[in-house]
Amino acid sequence: QVQLVESGGGMVQAGGSLRLSCAASRSIRSIDAMGWYRQAAGKQRELVARISSGSSTNYADSVKGRFTISRDNAKNTVYLLMNNLKPEDTAVYYCNAHFNVINLDFWGQGTQVTVSS
Repeated sequence: QVQLVESGGGMVQAGGSLRLSCAASRSIRSIDAMGWYRQAAGKQRELVARISSGSSTNYADSVKGRFTISRDNAKNTVYLLMNNLKPEDTAVYYCNAHFNVINLDFWGQGTQVTVSS
């Protein structure tokens, strides 16, 4: 398994930026895909961005052009750079690790992002 610890959340004004970090307890090269999900109050958890072990990425339409997911394999860390934040981005953001062979997902504890207007 893998333990995931998110950091970097906080409060920003609309138009600002944050970079979230997800530190993994094992080499992320051994993880098939890692991603960021978010859950706003009263809403379902949704995929924000995903990056595979082969570095292919995909994004939710709502964040394309604003958010960038990246990896630093040497640091076992996945990042989510969030630019031009909007109030509707307010949510708890969760790091996810997915293992294909065992079809398991592991989750971090979440980090709160609050964007004020």
